[in-house]
Amino acid sequence: MRTPWSGYGHDPQHNVISPVPSQPLNRILWQTPVDLNPQYSGNDLLIHYGSPLVTRSNTVIVPVKTGATSGFRIEGRTGTNGVLKWTQFTDYRLPPHSWTPSFSPALTPKDRLYFPGGGGTVYFRDSPDAASGTTGQIAFYGLANFNANTNAYLANVMINTPITSDRYGNIFFGFQVTNATPVALTSGVARIDFNGNGTWISAAAAAVDSSITKVVHNCAPALSNNHKTLYVAVRDGSAHGYLVALDSRTLTPLAKVRLKDVKVPANDAQLLDDGTASPTVGPDGDVYFGVFEYSCCINNDRGWLRHFDGTLAQSKIAGAFGWDDTASVVPASMVPSYQGSSSYLLMTKYNNYAGVGGDGINRIAILDPNDGMIDPITGATVMKDVLTIPGATPDPEYIGSHPNAVREWCINSAAIDPFTMSVLANSEDGKLYRWSLDCNMLMQPITLTPGVGEAYTPTVIGVDGIVYAINNATLFAVGR
Repeated sequence: MRTPWSGYGHDPQHNVISPVPSQPLNRILWQTPVDLNPQYSGNDLLIHYGSPLVTRSNTVIVPVKTGATSGFRIEGRTGTNGVLKWTQFTDYRLPPHSWTPSFSPALTPKDRLYFPGGGGTVYFRDSPDAASGTTGQIAFYGLANFNANTNAYLANVMINTPITSDRYGNIFFGFQVTNATPVALTSGVARIDFNGNGTWISAAAAAVDSSITKVVHNCAPALSNNHKTLYVAVRDGSAHGYLVALDSRTLTPLAKVRLKDVKVPANDAQLLDDGTASPTVGPDGDVYFGVFEYSCCINNDRGWLRHFDGTLAQSKIAGAFGWDDTASVVPASMVPSYQGSSSYLLMTKYNNYAGVGGDGINRIAILDPNDGMIDPITGATVMKDVLTIPGATPDPEYIGSHPNAVREWCINSAAIDPFTMSVLANSEDGKLYRWSLDCNMLMQPITLTPGVGEAYTPTVIGVDGIVYAINNATLFAVGR
């Protein structure tokens, strides 16, 4: 059976492992805008685009921003050629932000598509492979309440994370409340079951800490391998907070861990709304989550990949990079040179930013989550590098001050292809690369755009192996 790409990070654990081999990166098969009115800041595009999805029958679900600062729709396109099948509009409004947050839908195993609506509601569409299908709207606090006071909810309640579906068709997401509402909502985590019944818990109650005010922007909730535990990050007004574990059926708090800096563990790490880090759950149940360092530049703005057991009771070796990144799971068999004992490894960005203390040699890396080394930048004990590889294109911005600097890797979730033993990664140089782990080389580079400084985006592999990457506000379908 074909396995769909059902949400951010492919599945509820966000492991990003493709169930099919990716096609060779020979040519651009088709392309389509994901932003009809991109807003540039100089040469940078400070926005996080939602992940495209792919159904079992190879319909590509494309989230599209339509206006300068607001306006969104969902498109269904044929995977082989990009032909438009249908369009669905939404009244979704963004929460308060600096970098534009992602607008991110989810597919359930029951073949229902959910996507954010206004006022904290979600819209659904059944039969997403057909030109038409049953549609509807659900509010986790009751649609009757929404309809009775629509303007109040539209103005003050906004979904602020990607939607995650479990294997039963229940969905989860974070939401932010900016002012009082007729039903006394407080920013938190919502659950809607497959029958449309909603419940929620405030972020403060989830953390059992009254100082906590909201779920971190763009933090897609993750589920344990048995789907019984939900993980999400929450923060206070100073951008400090917790990774929390909730009962996925009731949203009852199960555990929490204060997220600390790795170099200076007495200090809280920062949980910035400008990032897109989401929890990853490993095959053994360990949980990984990226944070920013406690103070700008002490780790060259790389942040840390925090690492815990599934109960959040045990803190384990952290990764040296976590900022704006969701770790991908790499079966150890994909790396023939690996001689360690871990059954799986992790793939992350490994940028070392010039201008904030780094040398500008921006890399991607394979890390061993169970073996440590001394980080040459901070002196902290971090996950051991198994493989790293720098970007391929010199960065002209730093050619005088940092002659070895290369363009950044603009990914927040890279696709893993165990069939070809490779990672599919998108770069700020405008190219999509295949990182072959058997020879540690960047292969099959294909130019998508001239390149742009931009927010990090996900890479996706369709059910037929077509690779999807977003660069400069456009989704590209790449294959043979």
